[in-house]
Amino acid sequence: MEELEKGPQGRRRGRGARERIVAASRQLFRDQGINRTGMDELCAVAQVSKRTAYQHFAGKDELVSEYLRQFDPDVMPSVFDRTDLTPRERLLAAFEVPMSGTEELTPMCPYIATAVELHDPEHPAAQYAREYKAAIAGRLAETAREAGAADPERLGEQLALLLDGAAARTLVLNAESFPTAAAIAAVLIDNALAGAAQEGVNTTVG
Repeated sequence: MEELEKGPQGRRRGRGARERIVAASRQLFRDQGINRTGMDELCAVAQVSKRTAYQHFAGKDELVSEYLRQFDPDVMPSVFDRTDLTPRERLLAAFEVPMSGTEELTPMCPYIATAVELHDPEHPAAQYAREYKAAIAGRLAETAREAGAADPERLGEQLALLLDGAAARTLVLNAESFPTAAAIAAVLIDNALAGAAQEGVNTTVG
């Protein structure tokens, strides 16, 4: 027989409490922020008791970290793992993924918003946000190296900065900034590729 639990009003519910708690955190943290959302409200929306919530998460800090992990655990595989695109095309595709309308947070925004709200660089979620940002820059640099860019680490950091800037500007202005960022990215990428080609010519001539 399926194991059942009781919700805050005593209603019996099936499994899936953890998933409901995480789903509630995504809704509430997005709509009203982390600091304004308490565990009582999260439990009410998730329809679980606080006792059940604390069986799955040691506290709100742990839930915030899990909330971030749910967004993009594999670091944009729909861009970087594509085999139908050239490395240059994959770099530009990183700027297309977030363009899903301003109602949904882009993959970058939750990490920025969380770090801003927490005010604590040692918070587990803030540390995870930093790790995610470093991973994005790393994958961009790796792809830039495949494309043959001069100084791929530098290009990776430049593109990561563009992504973050576009995400923040989209959130603040409630208007897409990624097309402009993509146009700037194309210039940076082509300059880096041209620079590498020129270095190759100079080496050959020398």
